[in-house]
Amino acid sequence: MMRRNLYILAIASLLSGNYIFAQDAVKQWSLEECIQYAIEHNIDLKQKEQEQESRKVDLHTSKYSWLPALNGSLGQSFQFGRSTSKSGVIVDQNAANSTLGINLDMPLFDGLKIPNDIAARKLDLKASIENLNKAREDLSINIASYYLQVLYNKELLKIARLQVELDKEQVNKTEAMVNAGKVPLSQLYDIKAQLAKDEVTLTESQNNVNLALLDLAQSLELERSDRNFDIQTPVIEDAVADNMSSILPPENIYDHAVTFKPQIKEQQYLLESQKKMLRVAQAGYYPKLNFGASYSNGYYHSTSGGEFADTRSFSEQFKQNGQKIVGFSLSIPLFNRFQVRNSVRTARINIINRELLMENTKKTLYKEIQQAYYNATASQEKYTASDKSVTASKEAFNYAQERYNAGKSTVFEFNEAKTKYAQSLAEQAQAKYDFIFRTKILDFYNGNPIRL
Repeated sequence: MMRRNLYILAIASLLSGNYIFAQDAVKQWSLEECIQYAIEHNIDLKQKEQEQESRKVDLHTSKYSWLPALNGSLGQSFQFGRSTSKSGVIVDQNAANSTLGINLDMPLFDGLKIPNDIAARKLDLKASIENLNKAREDLSINIASYYLQVLYNKELLKIARLQVELDKEQVNKTEAMVNAGKVPLSQLYDIKAQLAKDEVTLTESQNNVNLALLDLAQSLELERSDRNFDIQTPVIEDAVADNMSSILPPENIYDHAVTFKPQIKEQQYLLESQKKMLRVAQAGYYPKLNFGASYSNGYYHSTSGGEFADTRSFSEQFKQNGQKIVGFSLSIPLFNRFQVRNSVRTARINIINRELLMENTKKTLYKEIQQAYYNATASQEKYTASDKSVTASKEAFNYAQERYNAGKSTVFEFNEAKTKYAQSLAEQAQAKYDFIFRTKILDFYNGNPIRL
Protein backbone atom coordinates (compact mmCIF):
# COMPACT_ATOMS: atom_id res chain seq x y z
CA MET A 1 0.00 0.00 0.00
CA MET A 2 2.82 2.34 0.90
CA ARG A 3 4.62 1.58 -2.38
CA ARG A 4 1.45 2.33 -4.29
CA ASN A 5 1.07 5.68 -2.54
CA LEU A 6 4.70 6.53 -3.27
CA TYR A 7 4.14 5.61 -6.91
CA ILE A 8 1.09 7.85 -7.11
CA LEU A 9 2.98 10.70 -5.46
CA ALA A 10 5.84 10.29 -7.92
CA ILE A 11 3.48 10.46 -10.90
CA ALA A 12 1.71 13.46 -9.41
CA SER A 13 5.02 15.23 -8.88
CA LEU A 14 6.08 14.45 -12.43
CA LEU A 15 2.81 15.74 -13.88
CA SER A 16 3.03 18.81 -11.67
CA GLY A 17 6.56 19.43 -12.93
CA ASN A 18 5.40 19.12 -16.53
CA TYR A 19 2.59 21.56 -15.84
CA ILE A 20 4.97 24.06 -14.31
CA PHE A 21 7.33 23.62 -17.27
CA ALA A 22 4.46 24.22 -19.67
CA GLN A 23 3.56 27.38 -17.80
CA ASP A 24 7.18 28.57 -17.85
CA ALA A 25 7.39 27.79 -21.57
CA VAL A 26 5.17 30.78 -22.36
CA LYS A 27 7.57 33.30 -23.87
CA GLN A 28 7.31 36.82 -22.53
CA TRP A 29 8.53 39.29 -25.12
CA SER A 30 10.39 42.46 -24.29
CA LEU A 31 9.77 45.62 -26.27
CA GLU A 32 13.18 45.32 -27.93
CA GLU A 33 12.43 41.74 -28.99
CA CYS A 34 9.07 42.76 -30.43
CA ILE A 35 10.60 45.58 -32.45
CA GLN A 36 13.43 43.41 -33.76
CA TYR A 37 11.08 40.58 -34.73
CA ALA A 38 8.74 42.98 -36.50
CA ILE A 39 11.61 44.52 -38.47
CA GLU A 40 12.74 41.06 -39.60
CA HIS A 41 9.29 39.78 -40.60
CA ASN A 42 7.19 42.78 -41.62
CA ILE A 43 5.89 42.39 -45.18
CA ASP A 44 5.95 46.11 -45.98
CA LEU A 45 9.61 46.26 -44.99
CA LYS A 46 10.37 43.26 -47.16
CA GLN A 47 8.78 45.06 -50.11
CA LYS A 48 10.95 48.09 -49.46
CA GLU A 49 13.98 45.81 -49.29
CA GLN A 50 13.08 44.58 -52.77
CA GLU A 51 12.88 48.20 -53.93
CA GLN A 52 16.39 48.64 -52.58
CA GLU A 53 17.53 45.59 -54.54
CA SER A 54 15.97 47.13 -57.64
CA ARG A 55 18.07 50.28 -57.10
CA LYS A 56 21.17 48.05 -56.91
CA VAL A 57 20.26 46.51 -60.27
CA ASP A 58 19.87 50.00 -61.75
CA LEU A 59 23.33 50.91 -60.46
CA HIS A 60 24.91 47.78 -61.96
CA THR A 61 23.18 48.44 -65.27
CA SER A 62 24.62 51.95 -65.34
CA LYS A 63 28.12 50.75 -64.45
CA TYR A 64 28.07 48.14 -67.21
CA SER A 65 27.30 50.82 -69.79
CA TRP A 66 31.07 51.26 -70.19
CA LEU A 67 31.49 47.68 -71.36
CA PRO A 68 31.54 46.88 -75.08
CA ALA A 69 28.49 45.40 -76.76
CA LEU A 70 29.45 42.17 -78.53
CA ASN A 71 26.95 40.51 -80.88
CA GLY A 72 27.08 37.63 -83.32
CA SER A 73 24.93 36.92 -86.38
CA LEU A 74 24.18 33.98 -88.67
CA GLY A 75 22.35 34.09 -91.99
CA GLN A 76 21.18 31.66 -94.65
CA SER A 77 19.52 32.64 -97.94
CA PHE A 78 18.40 30.76 -101.06
CA GLN A 79 17.96 32.07 -104.60
CA PHE A 80 15.84 30.43 -107.32
CA GLY A 81 15.44 31.37 -111.00
CA ARG A 82 17.01 34.31 -112.76
CA SER A 83 19.47 36.28 -110.70
CA THR A 84 22.71 38.13 -111.03
CA SER A 85 25.78 35.97 -110.90
CA LYS A 86 29.05 37.00 -109.28
CA SER A 87 30.34 38.14 -112.69
CA GLY A 88 27.36 40.51 -113.10
CA VAL A 89 25.47 38.49 -115.73
CA ILE A 90 21.78 37.65 -115.30
CA VAL A 91 21.42 33.88 -115.62
CA ASP A 92 19.14 31.07 -114.58
CA GLN A 93 20.62 29.54 -111.44
CA ASN A 94 19.83 28.28 -107.99
CA ALA A 95 22.18 29.43 -105.25
CA ALA A 96 22.63 29.25 -101.50
CA ASN A 97 24.47 31.83 -99.41
CA SER A 98 25.58 31.26 -95.80
CA THR A 99 26.93 34.16 -93.73
CA LEU A 100 28.23 34.69 -90.23
CA GLY A 101 29.49 37.76 -88.44
CA ILE A 102 30.49 39.23 -85.11
CA ASN A 103 30.60 42.91 -84.21
CA LEU A 104 31.75 44.96 -81.26
CA ASP A 105 30.69 48.47 -80.26
CA MET A 106 32.14 50.39 -77.32
CA PRO A 107 31.56 53.97 -76.09
CA LEU A 108 34.69 56.03 -75.58
CA PHE A 109 33.19 59.44 -74.83
CA ASP A 110 29.53 60.34 -74.39
CA GLY A 111 29.69 63.81 -72.90
CA LEU A 112 30.18 62.37 -69.38
CA LYS A 113 26.67 60.91 -69.48
CA ILE A 114 27.65 57.49 -68.11
CA PRO A 115 29.74 58.66 -65.10
CA ASN A 116 27.03 61.12 -64.07
CA ASP A 117 24.37 58.46 -64.48
CA ILE A 118 26.42 56.09 -62.29
CA ALA A 119 26.70 58.80 -59.63
CA ALA A 120 22.94 59.40 -59.78
CA ARG A 121 22.21 55.68 -59.37
CA LYS A 122 24.51 55.50 -56.34
CA LEU A 123 22.61 58.37 -54.74
CA ASP A 124 19.28 56.72 -55.57
CA LEU A 125 20.49 53.58 -53.82
CA LYS A 126 21.46 55.56 -50.72
CA ALA A 127 18.05 57.25 -50.77
CA SER A 128 16.31 53.86 -50.90
CA ILE A 129 18.35 52.73 -47.88
CA GLU A 130 17.21 55.79 -45.92
CA ASN A 131 13.63 55.19 -47.04
CA LEU A 132 13.89 51.69 -45.59
CA ASN A 133 15.34 53.11 -42.36
CA LYS A 134 12.41 55.53 -42.11
CA ALA A 135 9.96 52.65 -42.52
CA ARG A 136 11.78 50.77 -39.76
CA GLU A 137 11.49 53.79 -37.47
CA ASP A 138 7.76 54.12 -38.15
CA LEU A 139 7.28 50.43 -37.48
CA SER A 140 9.21 50.69 -34.20
CA ILE A 141 6.92 53.49 -33.01
CA ASN A 142 3.82 51.50 -33.97
CA ILE A 143 5.08 48.43 -32.12
CA ALA A 144 5.84 50.55 -29.05
CA SER A 145 2.30 51.94 -29.19
CA TYR A 146 0.79 48.43 -29.31
CA TYR A 147 3.12 47.27 -26.54
CA LEU A 148 2.19 50.13 -24.21
CA GLN A 149 -1.48 49.54 -24.98
CA VAL A 150 -1.10 45.99 -23.66
CA LEU A 151 0.58 47.29 -20.50
CA TYR A 152 -2.16 49.88 -20.05
CA ASN A 153 -4.91 47.28 -20.43
CA LYS A 154 -3.11 45.01 -17.98
CA GLU A 155 -3.07 47.81 -15.44
CA LEU A 156 -6.78 48.36 -15.95
CA LEU A 157 -7.19 44.63 -15.36
CA LYS A 158 -5.36 44.98 -12.03
CA ILE A 159 -7.68 47.83 -11.08
CA ALA A 160 -10.72 45.73 -11.98
CA ARG A 161 -9.42 42.85 -9.86
CA LEU A 162 -8.84 45.24 -6.98
CA GLN A 163 -12.44 46.40 -7.22
CA VAL A 164 -13.73 42.83 -7.14
CA GLU A 165 -11.53 42.01 -4.14
CA LEU A 166 -12.82 45.08 -2.29
CA ASP A 167 -16.39 44.12 -3.14
CA LYS A 168 -15.90 40.59 -1.84
CA GLU A 169 -14.36 41.94 1.34
CA GLN A 170 -17.31 44.28 1.84
CA VAL A 171 -19.80 41.48 1.14
CA ASN A 172 -18.29 39.50 4.00
CA LYS A 173 -18.30 42.50 6.31
CA THR A 174 -21.85 43.46 5.34
CA GLU A 175 -23.07 39.92 6.00
CA ALA A 176 -21.58 40.13 9.47
CA MET A 177 -23.18 43.53 10.02
CA VAL A 178 -26.56 42.24 8.82
CA ASN A 179 -26.31 39.28 11.17
CA ALA A 180 -25.45 41.66 13.98
CA GLY A 181 -28.44 43.82 13.11
CA LYS A 182 -26.34 46.92 12.38
CA VAL A 183 -27.50 47.39 8.76
CA PRO A 184 -30.59 46.28 6.86
CA LEU A 185 -30.52 43.29 4.48
CA SER A 186 -31.02 45.60 1.49
CA GLN A 187 -27.45 46.87 1.86
CA LEU A 188 -26.15 43.33 1.44
CA TYR A 189 -28.12 42.99 -1.79
CA ASP A 190 -26.76 46.33 -3.00
CA ILE A 191 -23.14 45.39 -2.35
CA LYS A 192 -23.66 42.00 -4.05
CA ALA A 193 -25.11 43.82 -7.06
CA GLN A 194 -22.02 46.01 -7.15
CA LEU A 195 -19.86 42.88 -6.97
CA ALA A 196 -21.65 41.38 -9.97
CA LYS A 197 -21.21 44.63 -11.90
CA ASP A 198 -17.49 44.78 -11.11
CA GLU A 199 -17.08 41.13 -12.11
CA VAL A 200 -18.51 42.03 -15.53
CA THR A 201 -15.99 44.86 -15.74
CA LEU A 202 -13.26 42.39 -14.80
CA THR A 203 -14.30 40.07 -17.63
CA GLU A 204 -14.30 42.97 -20.10
CA SER A 205 -10.87 44.07 -18.88
CA GLN A 206 -9.47 40.58 -19.40
CA ASN A 207 -10.93 40.53 -22.91
CA ASN A 208 -9.37 43.92 -23.64
CA VAL A 209 -5.97 42.54 -22.61
CA ASN A 210 -6.43 39.58 -24.95
CA LEU A 211 -7.44 41.87 -27.82
CA ALA A 212 -4.45 44.16 -27.20
CA LEU A 213 -2.12 41.14 -27.21
CA LEU A 214 -3.73 39.98 -30.44
CA ASP A 215 -3.18 43.39 -32.06
CA LEU A 216 0.47 43.32 -31.00
CA ALA A 217 0.98 39.76 -32.22
CA GLN A 218 -0.60 40.56 -35.59
CA SER A 219 1.56 43.66 -35.97
CA LEU A 220 4.61 41.43 -35.43
CA GLU A 221 3.50 39.18 -38.32
CA LEU A 222 3.58 36.16 -36.03
CA GLU A 223 2.70 33.00 -37.91
CA ARG A 224 0.29 31.93 -35.18
CA SER A 225 -1.10 34.29 -32.57
CA ASP A 226 -2.31 32.18 -29.66
CA ARG A 227 -2.59 32.33 -25.89
CA ASN A 228 1.10 31.48 -25.48
CA PHE A 229 2.04 35.00 -26.54
CA ASP A 230 2.67 37.48 -23.74
CA ILE A 231 4.93 40.42 -22.97
CA GLN A 232 7.20 41.41 -20.14
CA THR A 233 5.98 43.95 -17.62
CA PRO A 234 8.83 46.36 -16.88
CA VAL A 235 8.99 48.67 -13.87
CA ILE A 236 7.05 51.54 -15.39
CA GLU A 237 7.62 53.82 -12.41
CA ASP A 238 11.34 53.86 -13.21
CA ALA A 239 10.61 54.88 -16.80
CA VAL A 240 8.34 57.67 -15.56
CA ALA A 241 10.96 58.94 -13.12
CA ASP A 242 13.70 58.84 -15.77
CA ASN A 243 11.65 60.93 -18.20
CA MET A 244 10.19 63.46 -15.77
CA SER A 245 13.14 65.83 -16.11
CA SER A 246 14.50 64.78 -19.51
CA ILE A 247 12.16 66.66 -21.87
CA LEU A 248 14.32 68.84 -24.11
CA PRO A 249 13.11 71.94 -25.99
CA PRO A 250 11.97 71.23 -29.57
CA GLU A 251 14.66 73.50 -31.05
CA ASN A 252 17.45 71.45 -29.49
CA ILE A 253 15.93 68.18 -30.65
CA TYR A 254 15.37 69.49 -34.19
CA ASP A 255 18.94 70.80 -34.54
CA HIS A 256 20.16 67.30 -33.74
CA ALA A 257 17.49 65.36 -35.63
CA VAL A 258 17.95 67.24 -38.91
CA THR A 259 21.51 65.92 -39.15
CA PHE A 260 20.68 62.22 -39.11
CA LYS A 261 16.95 61.48 -39.53
CA PRO A 262 16.45 59.17 -42.54
CA GLN A 263 13.68 61.23 -44.17
CA ILE A 264 16.05 64.23 -44.31
CA LYS A 265 18.98 62.20 -45.64
CA GLU A 266 16.71 60.56 -48.22
CA GLN A 267 15.68 63.94 -49.62
CA GLN A 268 19.31 65.12 -49.63
CA TYR A 269 20.37 62.11 -51.68
CA LEU A 270 17.45 62.52 -54.09
CA LEU A 271 18.30 66.20 -54.56
CA GLU A 272 21.94 65.40 -55.33
CA SER A 273 20.79 62.63 -57.67
CA GLN A 274 18.62 65.06 -59.59
CA LYS A 275 21.59 67.40 -60.00
CA LYS A 276 23.52 64.52 -61.54
CA MET A 277 20.58 63.84 -63.86
CA LEU A 278 20.88 67.44 -65.05
CA ARG A 279 24.45 66.63 -66.10
CA VAL A 280 23.14 63.53 -67.86
CA ALA A 281 20.69 65.66 -69.83
CA GLN A 282 23.39 68.23 -70.67
CA ALA A 283 25.56 65.44 -72.11
CA GLY A 284 23.26 65.53 -75.14
CA TYR A 285 24.95 68.77 -76.22
CA TYR A 286 28.34 67.06 -76.66
CA PRO A 287 29.69 64.81 -79.46
CA LYS A 288 29.86 61.07 -78.87
CA LEU A 289 32.84 58.93 -79.84
CA ASN A 290 32.45 55.17 -80.29
CA PHE A 291 34.87 52.42 -81.18
CA GLY A 292 33.64 49.63 -83.45
CA ALA A 293 35.03 46.38 -84.84
CA SER A 294 33.49 43.56 -86.84
CA TYR A 295 34.34 40.34 -88.62
CA SER A 296 32.18 38.62 -91.25
CA ASN A 297 32.48 35.59 -93.52
CA GLY A 298 30.32 33.57 -95.86
CA TYR A 299 29.94 30.55 -98.12
CA TYR A 300 28.33 30.78 -101.58
CA HIS A 301 27.20 27.74 -103.55
CA SER A 302 25.59 27.75 -107.02
CA THR A 303 23.78 24.70 -108.40
CA SER A 304 23.86 25.82 -112.07
CA GLY A 305 26.48 24.54 -114.45
CA GLY A 306 28.94 26.41 -116.58
CA GLU A 307 31.27 29.19 -115.80
CA PHE A 308 28.85 30.74 -113.33
CA ALA A 309 28.96 27.87 -110.90
CA ASP A 310 31.01 28.49 -107.76
CA THR A 311 32.67 25.18 -107.07
CA ARG A 312 35.15 26.34 -104.43
CA SER A 313 35.10 24.32 -101.21
CA PHE A 314 33.80 25.63 -97.90
CA SER A 315 37.27 25.83 -96.34
CA GLU A 316 38.65 27.66 -99.36
CA GLN A 317 35.84 30.21 -99.36
CA PHE A 318 36.09 30.61 -95.58
CA LYS A 319 39.76 31.57 -95.96
CA GLN A 320 39.10 34.00 -98.82
CA ASN A 321 35.72 35.59 -97.91
CA GLY A 322 36.63 36.87 -94.43
CA GLN A 323 36.26 40.60 -93.79
CA LYS A 324 37.65 42.53 -90.79
CA ILE A 325 36.63 46.10 -89.97
CA VAL A 326 37.97 48.39 -87.24
CA GLY A 327 36.91 51.98 -86.92
CA PHE A 328 35.74 54.95 -84.90
CA SER A 329 32.53 56.89 -85.23
CA LEU A 330 31.94 60.45 -84.06
CA SER A 331 28.36 61.67 -83.68
CA ILE A 332 28.02 65.46 -83.52
CA PRO A 333 24.61 66.83 -82.46
CA LEU A 334 23.50 69.65 -84.75
CA PHE A 335 19.72 69.81 -84.38
CA ASN A 336 17.53 67.34 -82.51
CA ARG A 337 14.16 69.12 -82.45
CA PHE A 338 15.05 70.78 -79.11
CA GLN A 339 14.88 67.43 -77.31
CA VAL A 340 18.11 68.00 -75.39
CA ARG A 341 17.15 71.56 -74.45
CA ASN A 342 13.77 70.42 -73.15
CA SER A 343 15.37 67.55 -71.26
CA VAL A 344 17.69 70.03 -69.56
CA ARG A 345 14.75 72.28 -68.70
CA THR A 346 12.86 69.33 -67.22
CA ALA A 347 15.90 68.37 -65.15
CA ARG A 348 16.16 71.92 -63.76
CA ILE A 349 12.46 71.87 -62.85
CA ASN A 350 12.96 68.55 -61.08
CA ILE A 351 15.81 70.06 -59.06
CA ILE A 352 13.56 72.92 -57.92
CA ASN A 353 10.86 70.42 -56.95
CA ARG A 354 13.38 68.39 -54.99
CA GLU A 355 14.56 71.52 -53.16
CA LEU A 356 10.95 72.31 -52.25
CA LEU A 357 10.41 68.73 -51.06
CA MET A 358 13.56 69.02 -48.98
CA GLU A 359 12.33 72.21 -47.35
CA ASN A 360 8.89 70.74 -46.75
CA THR A 361 10.39 67.60 -45.19
CA LYS A 362 12.38 69.73 -42.76
CA LYS A 363 9.30 71.76 -41.84
CA THR A 364 7.28 68.59 -41.35
CA LEU A 365 9.99 67.17 -39.09
CA TYR A 366 10.01 70.34 -36.99
CA LYS A 367 6.20 70.29 -36.72
CA GLU A 368 6.28 66.66 -35.61
CA ILE A 369 8.90 67.45 -32.96
CA GLN A 370 6.90 70.45 -31.75
CA GLN A 371 3.74 68.38 -31.50
CA ALA A 372 5.60 65.59 -29.71
CA TYR A 373 7.07 68.13 -27.28
CA TYR A 374 3.75 69.74 -26.39
CA ASN A 375 2.07 66.35 -26.14
CA ALA A 376 4.82 65.19 -23.78
CA THR A 377 4.61 68.26 -21.55
CA ALA A 378 0.80 68.07 -21.49
CA SER A 379 0.87 64.38 -20.60
CA GLN A 380 3.45 65.13 -17.90
CA GLU A 381 1.14 67.71 -16.32
CA LYS A 382 -1.81 65.35 -16.67
CA TYR A 383 0.11 62.56 -14.96
CA THR A 384 1.14 64.85 -12.10
CA ALA A 385 -2.47 65.94 -11.64
CA SER A 386 -3.75 62.36 -11.83
CA ASP A 387 -1.22 61.33 -9.20
CA LYS A 388 -2.65 63.92 -6.82
CA SER A 389 -6.16 62.80 -7.73
CA VAL A 390 -5.32 59.20 -6.81
CA THR A 391 -3.95 60.29 -3.44
CA ALA A 392 -7.06 62.34 -2.66
CA SER A 393 -9.56 59.74 -3.90
CA LYS A 394 -7.77 56.99 -1.97
CA GLU A 395 -8.04 58.98 1.25
CA ALA A 396 -11.71 59.63 0.52
CA PHE A 397 -12.28 55.94 -0.13
CA ASN A 398 -10.53 54.90 3.09
CA TYR A 399 -12.68 57.36 5.03
CA ALA A 400 -15.86 56.10 3.33
CA GLN A 401 -14.83 52.51 4.05
CA GLU A 402 -14.30 53.27 7.74
CA ARG A 403 -17.68 54.98 7.99
CA TYR A 404 -19.41 52.10 6.19
CA ASN A 405 -17.78 49.48 8.38
CA ALA A 406 -18.89 51.47 11.42
CA GLY A 407 -22.45 51.54 10.08
CA LYS A 408 -22.43 55.35 9.72
CA SER A 409 -22.93 55.49 5.91
CA THR A 410 -24.88 53.69 3.22
CA VAL A 411 -23.63 51.30 0.58
CA PHE A 412 -24.28 53.96 -2.08
CA GLU A 413 -21.82 56.35 -0.44
CA PHE A 414 -19.27 53.55 -0.19
CA ASN A 415 -19.72 52.53 -3.83
CA GLU A 416 -19.48 56.13 -4.98
CA ALA A 417 -16.15 56.61 -3.18
CA LYS A 418 -14.88 53.27 -4.50
CA THR A 419 -15.90 54.13 -8.06
CA LYS A 420 -14.16 57.51 -7.90
CA TYR A 421 -11.06 55.80 -6.59
CA ALA A 422 -11.14 53.30 -9.45
CA GLN A 423 -11.66 56.09 -11.99
CA SER A 424 -8.70 58.03 -10.61
CA LEU A 425 -6.52 54.91 -10.86
CA ALA A 426 -7.62 54.36 -14.47
CA GLU A 427 -6.96 58.01 -15.35
CA GLN A 428 -3.55 57.78 -13.71
CA ALA A 429 -2.71 54.66 -15.72
CA GLN A 430 -3.80 56.31 -18.95
CA ALA A 431 -1.80 59.46 -18.18
CA LYS A 432 1.23 57.39 -17.19
CA TYR A 433 1.41 55.32 -20.36
CA ASP A 434 0.57 58.29 -22.54
CA PHE A 435 3.41 60.22 -20.90
CA ILE A 436 5.84 57.35 -21.44
CA PHE A 437 4.84 57.00 -25.09
CA ARG A 438 5.15 60.74 -25.77
CA THR A 439 8.56 61.00 -24.14
CA LYS A 440 9.79 57.91 -25.97
CA ILE A 441 8.82 59.55 -29.26
CA LEU A 442 10.82 62.63 -28.29
CA ASP A 443 13.79 60.44 -27.39
CA PHE A 444 13.42 58.71 -30.74
CA TYR A 445 13.61 62.04 -32.57
CA ASN A 446 16.73 62.77 -30.55
CA GLY A 447 18.39 59.59 -31.81
CA ASN A 448 17.76 57.29 -28.83
CA PRO A 449 16.31 53.81 -29.45
CA ILE A 450 12.93 52.94 -27.94
CA ARG A 451 13.46 51.01 -24.72
CA LEU A 452 11.55 50.48 -21.48
